[in-house]
Amino acid sequence: MRDVNADSQRMTPPTTVVGRLAVPAGILAAVAGAFAYVGVVDPNQPGHYPVCPLLRYTGLYCPGCGGLRSAHAFIHGDLLTALHANAAAVVGYLGFAVVWTVWVVNAVRGRPWRIDPAPSLVRTLVALLLVFTVVRNLPFGGWLHP
Repeated sequence: MRDVNADSQRMTPPTTVVGRLAVPAGILAAVAGAFAYVGVVDPNQPGHYPVCPLLRYTGLYCPGCGGLRSAHAFIHGDLLTALHANAAAVVGYLGFAVVWTVWVVNAVRGRPWRIDPAPSLVRTLVALLLVFTVVRNLPFGGWLHP
């Protein structure tokens, strides 16, 4: 037997374009705000941001090390410095832009859209991030140090 109350409490998707764009716009506003803050408060100046605990206690670079410096350089249009600080982060920024754009296009068209990557894609991305992390901590991977 179906629970009538559960059916009536389910949220229905918004029917207007503005309603469908509310969540993507909110996400974009949050990301833009974070990037604006990093663009103004320079992570290259000591004391503004905490030090990576993995780097501090082990001397190893995590996959995120240099991400703030990368974002700062990216915002200021210095793509080479951004790639040098954290190449994986730059790929992540561009990946976010693509995913967000597809989300917005589908929202405008009224098509429901869900991110549901294939398990093989997730495993591949995790493997690439692990390789990036290992290589940047090896002697020949010094070019990947932030």
